[in-house]
Amino acid sequence: MADHSNCGCTRRQSLRSILGASLVFPAILSDLLAADNSASSEANPLAPKQPQFPARAKRVIFLHMSGGVSHVDTFDPKPKLFADNGKTIPGGKYLTQPKWKFQHYGKSGTEVSDLLPQIGECVDDMCVIRTLKNDHNDHFEATLGIHTGSVTFTRPSIGSWVSYGLGTFNQNLPSFLVLAPQLPYAGSQVWGSDFLPAIHQGTRIVPGPEPIPNLKPRVPSPEIQEMELGLIDFFNREHVREREPDAALAARIKSFETAFHMQKEAPEAFDLSKESDATLKLYGLERGSTSGFGWQCLVARRLAERGVRFIELIDSGSNTNWDAHGDMQTCVPLAKNIDQPISGLLKDLKSRGLLQDTLVVWTTEFGRTPFSALPDAKGREHHSKAYSSWLAGGGVKGGITYGQTDDYGIEVASNQMHIHDFHATILYLLGMDHTKLTFRHAGRDYRLTDVAGQVIKDIVA
Repeated sequence: MADHSNCGCTRRQSLRSILGASLVFPAILSDLLAADNSASSEANPLAPKQPQFPARAKRVIFLHMSGGVSHVDTFDPKPKLFADNGKTIPGGKYLTQPKWKFQHYGKSGTEVSDLLPQIGECVDDMCVIRTLKNDHNDHFEATLGIHTGSVTFTRPSIGSWVSYGLGTFNQNLPSFLVLAPQLPYAGSQVWGSDFLPAIHQGTRIVPGPEPIPNLKPRVPSPEIQEMELGLIDFFNREHVREREPDAALAARIKSFETAFHMQKEAPEAFDLSKESDATLKLYGLERGSTSGFGWQCLVARRLAERGVRFIELIDSGSNTNWDAHGDMQTCVPLAKNIDQPISGLLKDLKSRGLLQDTLVVWTTEFGRTPFSALPDAKGREHHSKAYSSWLAGGGVKGGITYGQTDDYGIEVASNQMHIHDFHATILYLLGMDHTKLTFRHAGRDYRLTDVAGQVIKDIVA
């Protein structure tokens, strides 16, 4: 039992003091103190769990680019698409060449377009997947698909599944944090826990001067607040014991405890004042800034260091994103927003020895068509049949590409990776068998990968 130096008493002594002389509470005093003794032995849904087999990665930083990044303009070079620009293909569509040239990077020589040159510098640590396939061509459904594995029904997010399967290292911070300046397509369903216990849902952080509102205590002292929470906890547990199991209530009880500890640890995690000028420069971040993707990436590294299990970063929302129907040039500021910060994140993790057990995932809901309905079209449409994503660190082979699309980037030519395969492989790198990470709901066992998915071991180091 920790001592409170400013009052010279323990929580137990405080409880005796506040309740001992009361005519209302003496009957519950012994039960409350007994609960205080047994609390540490009760099952904690966020306690770190052993993986099912040796894990390559301990944590995930999941980078989601909202709107559908064009694969043929970023990570899937197509010389023939340049050569055949303007030619028609079956269906009366016109081939449209990429707007940026591609360069070879690193010792591996992996090609990345001039749109993302600083990310290109990190290809030797990356596995570029060129044949990802989603199941829907609309933003809402495809965004659900890449996050939950389902494009038709709301299901738990991958971050919630990871929290449920592995718990988290730091009990003073949520296990699943989402840094999102705007709501993405599908809104909070992107980080929802659905039928999993609510304690595993993501906590959204909005960049700004106060990333997590209401963290500052309103009570005069921590001791009084702890006593208040102790009383609330006691009555909540009494309520639970008298009723059928209620996952939502259990999660709410646990959230009080987490929120209390967050008041001390979260402000420090989001305080960048002690970061060096060199580190801030690496992320392209001005000192004192509390927003921007550079801020999100640097905070992600700090959260990873502090034991958060799953950290998601969303670059934009359901508007003003990568959905370039009218003009691909609208992607230039979006690329500039993420290029240096992501490069900085990978380099920073690597220099600190964190990349080897941190899995960095970069993805989007789908790609863009390599063709257009009009010969002079400046934009591209949605394309879920084949598009690009990449993984880095966390047991992934670096400096490789996986899968090939056809000469124009329209169809998968070899080694398709469905989103179920993508999720199965991420779970495998974390030491979990996707077929055994299940939850009983509505009379059947559910999993992230539904009834499909295979681990792509070709990309595992």
